[in-house]
Amino acid sequence: MKVFAEALARRRDRLPPETTCFRWSDEDLPGVTVDRFGAVAVLSLYRDAPDEQAIADALLASEGVSAVYVKRRPREARKLANEAPELLAPPMPIAGTQVESLEVLELGARFEIRPGNGLSVGLYLDARDARAWVRREARGRRVLNTFSYTCGFGVVAQLGGAARAVNLDASRKVLDWGEANLALNGFPPERYDFISGDTFDWLARFAKKGEAFDLVILDPPGFATTRTSRFTAQRDYFRLVSEASKTVAPGGLLLAMCNVEQSDRAFDEQWARGLVGRAAKLVARFGASDVDFRQPSGLKCVALELG
Repeated sequence: MKVFAEALARRRDRLPPETTCFRWSDEDLPGVTVDRFGAVAVLSLYRDAPDEQAIADALLASEGVSAVYVKRRPREARKLANEAPELLAPPMPIAGTQVESLEVLELGARFEIRPGNGLSVGLYLDARDARAWVRREARGRRVLNTFSYTCGFGVVAQLGGAARAVNLDASRKVLDWGEANLALNGFPPERYDFISGDTFDWLARFAKKGEAFDLVILDPPGFATTRTSRFTAQRDYFRLVSEASKTVAPGGLLLAMCNVEQSDRAFDEQWARGLVGRAAKLVARFGASDVDFRQPSGLKCVALELG
């Protein structure tokens, strides 16, 4: 399809160096996005697309593509993901040859991608600029990466010269994946820096022990449940910021990120409410890169220096 060739042409010369993963097409067709991970295309459908096979075949015919995986993301996907995940994210490609895993580059950092691994394949591409910011700011800092998923922020913190990078997630499975990512970048993983548990529980533990960090990263999902808590970003983000701020050393940085449907003003009100009583200076604000994402993007990021 011509639309995909045009989208690729717009991005190719603007991509940052040493980067082989990017948003190829961001709703150039309504309700359709395509992410490129090396030779693999990941096709996401946000509405029914009776021509999905034709779209996949067109992507496969594009230069350098060997496989196309489909992810169906209707509004009811959260419920269906538990009941019939293979319908939303088939483990086999819809076109091309199966790829169990591959290595990609983002600004020189190496990440393992698993195209058939459910709806999430290992790296959220819209956070590229946020990861670049962390890499620039990490030198000599003690970093806490909450809701770490496959530890992308932990990896770039280490590459940036962090004194320590602690990754915290409810899933041991993705933390193991994160350890593999760290090893890909030449760092031997320290098991005690990959903590499986509830973020709120561990923030309280750190605060109680007086353990402080120089850079804390908050990148929660819109909705999350564990054995001990239930989190909804639109309702509870201020509480997350409040608890996280107790672990930020004086003069340290807090990177607050959110990717749910709300205005910038609503997000600002949430994080500001969480910091009542503590001095905070806004040092950076950004979202997804305008190289490959539509603007304004849904991702909101603010970097704050706390007194």
